[in-house]
Amino acid sequence: MMTRRSVGKTRVAKSLWYAKKGVAELRAAPLPPPGPGQARVRTLFSGISRGTERLVFSGAVGQSERERMRGPMQEGSFPFPVKYGYCATGVVEEGPADLRGRTVFCLHPHQDRFNAPLDALALVPEAVPARRATLAANMETALNALWDGGAGPGDRIVVVGAGVVGLLVASLAARLPGATVTAVDVDTTSRRSILEALGADLAAPDRAPSEADIVFHASASAAGLNTAIACAGPEGTIVEMSWYGDKPVTLDLGGAFHSRRLKLVSSQVGLISTGRRLRWDYRRRRQMALSLLAQPALDALVAEEISFEDAPRELPRIFAPDAQGLAPVIRYPQD
Repeated sequence: MMTRRSVGKTRVAKSLWYAKKGVAELRAAPLPPPGPGQARVRTLFSGISRGTERLVFSGAVGQSERERMRGPMQEGSFPFPVKYGYCATGVVEEGPADLRGRTVFCLHPHQDRFNAPLDALALVPEAVPARRATLAANMETALNALWDGGAGPGDRIVVVGAGVVGLLVASLAARLPGATVTAVDVDTTSRRSILEALGADLAAPDRAPSEADIVFHASASAAGLNTAIACAGPEGTIVEMSWYGDKPVTLDLGGAFHSRRLKLVSSQVGLISTGRRLRWDYRRRRQMALSLLAQPALDALVAEEISFEDAPRELPRIFAPDAQGLAPVIRYPQD
């Protein structure tokens, strides 16, 4: 509970830093009172992006992408040391009266309290719990990908890679009237019940459907991308959503790739999809992403909770190459 004496005071905030390859640590620094046009947020949860942050943790952000990869409120620089993260939800402690006590989402690194510009805060709808709202950045990625692919009612849609982003794409695609949606993943056990609850089917790679109108690839592997290409029907579209860091990828562009006139397009959340860019800004897209999280079945994507104090010890396990699971979240102490 915020006391009257805490308002306007400089506090000490703790944040998570990727200090060197394979090592994370908590660092403390003064947190001044919020300035004009800012609010102070007490963090409840922050989501860990197992794909992107694994690359940061391992120092695999390529030189050419280091500026484009910077988070909105990142400190430090790649490869190390760097304070990174972009999926924080919390309660406004100080700021405008209409925001105080409200739950907000912010693209902020992992930190127990922070100041942020008011226009960087997105209100979390009452129907979306703060823990689930940590998926907002991933939901923006999924929404942008559907726009990039041009998916519509009645389409046969395949999603290769049933990680967090792939499952969110499947959840949106399954809401299109008459669309049939199949996710393809090597894990045909733990993902099946989640996909059924989202209204989609699941298939192993060797039983992947063909003749799809649109295929979304989100497995971050060459094998997955080649599977996605094989799933597309004549003149179908493959939307590449994976980011590989500095890892090269080998594609099979022989065979029927050209004769079937397939289209391979990239999708990246840093820019709003071309067809929406004149009418949508980032704030509108983020608010829409949060509203699209009002689906209780999506709680299954937030699969593991770790405490903020334990994060430096737990992250090597979470980012291990063979680590399984969906979206881990950091839980912050509520003092």
